Amino acid sequence: MDTTATIASQLRARIGDDHLGYVLDEQRYSWDEVARQSVIRASALESVLESKVPHIGVLLENTPEYLFLAGGAAFIGATIVGINPTRRGAELARDIRHTDCQIIITDSSQHALLENLDLGNVHTTLIVDSPDYISLIARHENAPMRDVSQDPNPSTPLFLLFTSGSTSAPKAVVCSTSRMAMSGIRASEITGVTRDDVCYSPMPLFHGNALMANWSAALAHGATFVMRRKFSATNFLDDVRKHDCTFFTYVGRTIAYILGQPETTHDKQHKLRHAFGTEASALDRQLFEQRFGCHLIEGYGSSESAIVINLTPDSPPGSLGRPRNPADDIAVVDPETGTECVAARFTEHGAIINPTQAIGELVNRNGGGVFEGYYNNAPATDARLRRGWYWSGDLAYRDADGFFYFAGRDADWLRVDSENFATAPLEEILRRFAGVVMVAAYPVPDPRTGDQVMVTLEMAPDSIFDPVAFDVFLLSQRDLGTKWAPRFVRVTNAIPLTANNKVNKNPLRSEAWITSDQVWWRAAKDTALEPLTLDLTKALHQEFHQNQRSAFLPAGASV
Repeated sequence: MDTTATIASQLRARIGDDHLGYVLDEQRYSWDEVARQSVIRASALESVLESKVPHIGVLLENTPEYLFLAGGAAFIGATIVGINPTRRGAELARDIRHTDCQIIITDSSQHALLENLDLGNVHTTLIVDSPDYISLIARHENAPMRDVSQDPNPSTPLFLLFTSGSTSAPKAVVCSTSRMAMSGIRASEITGVTRDDVCYSPMPLFHGNALMANWSAALAHGATFVMRRKFSATNFLDDVRKHDCTFFTYVGRTIAYILGQPETTHDKQHKLRHAFGTEASALDRQLFEQRFGCHLIEGYGSSESAIVINLTPDSPPGSLGRPRNPADDIAVVDPETGTECVAARFTEHGAIINPTQAIGELVNRNGGGVFEGYYNNAPATDARLRRGWYWSGDLAYRDADGFFYFAGRDADWLRVDSENFATAPLEEILRRFAGVVMVAAYPVPDPRTGDQVMVTLEMAPDSIFDPVAFDVFLLSQRDLGTKWAPRFVRVTNAIPLTANNKVNKNPLRSEAWITSDQVWWRAAKDTALEPLTLDLTKALHQEFHQNQRSAFLPAGASV
């Protein structure tokens, strides 16, 4: 394995390569054209930069231009800041200021998002579909290929990749040009991507999944990289068939949305062989492989890349698998004491018996590994690397055979009747209920003490939630913990997601049962679900006030 690879060196190796490189709709570029267009962007960027170490904010959909700019930055030592287009107003401005962007590159459709915002040090905004930008690129179309002696140091940051922001303000993960190049090489060792593959990328290019596991792997081997501007479950199979795609990557609830599309007799008529991603439920993975005949390679990882766990052939159902690198000291520890949690024990039906003792935070006791820190956020970096370990912020448990299981984010603890448990195992169970596309489980305050379990269900368009059938379903789930049955059930048309298709529970927690969606609830633990009416909502609020828990009411909870 070449441990000195950089994105610049990999692009230079593509000179003269006529194999198809980038594809978007009818746009097609050979790898030779990709490399040369990247050099043109390098020259054009240099002509407008006011700093030798610039941060370039890119606010674009998935397009070849996005990646030409990334390639140009790799040649000159600039840093691409992938801006999340779903952020708005003050939050969007905060991301740009926080990462010290000096240039913003966007298009006419998204330029309006920046109007009247305080963008800090930004001195130039370029609109890629404007005559001025087209003229700028044309003036540099004869830029010569960069000599290897001009390449930036391998440790030079090439990307700042924002975390999903599903539990806190997004943090900007530093990714050097060497780390990005190596990530694709390592990813292909897991996924089996070769030059013969056609790699489909429906995930946003400002996120590590699309770049590290897909684009970088395609670049390393010279495989074809097919882009879609935005993920579309409706058009997924059409894209795959049109371009003869053999591989794709996914994150979060992508697989659930694809499964939510109507089944046809042609679902297996494609060339997909494999896919790689994270956070698809065990049931969704099984259903996807059965329906589409495509193997999903599920793993655990993040933009920080300090902990990587992959499924193995002997992994138990529902588990994450084992660490990819056996030398990594991955453990589940109590975040307060730092002691390792005991192994999880299960009933004969798979229910965890000792969640309070077995569930803790997933850590790498060897340290941060390839993690290069968060930009301009020393406290967050220090929190990740405290005690000399890397702390993931994710809850997990481990069985006696050393297989890990995901239990949710560190904010996903519930405490019901003095028992602690995490949300992920409950969500996995509720996903089995007929008609459910997506599930989010989270705590809402009990009027007296602790938490109550609330879940939000997104149902398929042709499904109607039946509370009686739901309670019958719960009684039949032998791995459902005795405290896990939800007190509140919200039924919605669309669970809120981050830009990379991860569930965003923040608004759900904030709204609790104060919503225009239909909410069902139980008046007592063993009673049936009934509609939560306005009168019942008022009675709940009165109970909170009587027990002096008004401070725990959801935001805007007056009724």
